Amino acid sequence: MSANKSAWQTKELTAAFLDGVRGAIPGADLQLAVIKKIAELWFPEPARILDLGCGDGILGRLLLEAFPGAKAVFADFSEPMLDAARAKLGNDPRAAVTRVDFSTPEWLEKVASDAPFDIVVSGFAIHHRPDEEKKRIYAEVFQLLSPGGVFLNLEHVASLSPAGKKLFDEFFVDLLLRFHRAANPQKSRQEISETYYKRPDKNENILCAVDVQCRWLREIGFRDVDCFFKVFELALFGGRKCL
Repeated sequence: MSANKSAWQTKELTAAFLDGVRGAIPGADLQLAVIKKIAELWFPEPARILDLGCGDGILGRLLLEAFPGAKAVFADFSEPMLDAARAKLGNDPRAAVTRVDFSTPEWLEKVASDAPFDIVVSGFAIHHRPDEEKKRIYAEVFQLLSPGGVFLNLEHVASLSPAGKKLFDEFFVDLLLRFHRAANPQKSRQEISETYYKRPDKNENILCAVDVQCRWLREIGFRDVDCFFKVFELALFGGRKCL
């Protein structure tokens, strides 16, 4: 599906995700802590950071806080998501926000003037692309990285079995219910479940197993490739450009 036709272009879905879904993502705080630790150990003094598919910029903002001397580019195809990022970033002079379309290689032109990047971080942005496009994007990220540069991808990946997928979905519904009941104790599990399974972006998911994607990264030339965190279908994986 072209980015121009994505459900993520609507303000309603953007708000629903940022306000009603992300807070229930399992292990979210630990995911952020792992990203921060890997970045500190692998590239302790980055000058340039790219937050690819930034949403409201949560990952890039985390890294700007950890590395006050760095500058960051926040790139996404969804204008409502970029509006949320602008609101969170305020007038931070270290941050630049740009709209890019991952469905074509032309997105590279939008960020090339700020390359090379020492850290590229992506959060739940690439799993909507077909496998060949995923591999192309990973190769393009490799081109954008400086020597020793780090790529970390926090992503929705495929379960290895239908049973695993069902377990993940039901686990996520439980967490969503707990999250929403904190504000509205009358919220029913049936209502949450129907909203989750019928949400408009669900049909955009084109998931791939994390071990397959790690193999792609190695084939491209990344080193120290690993899956650093995984809870059901949510995984953090990546590697370094060590030449």
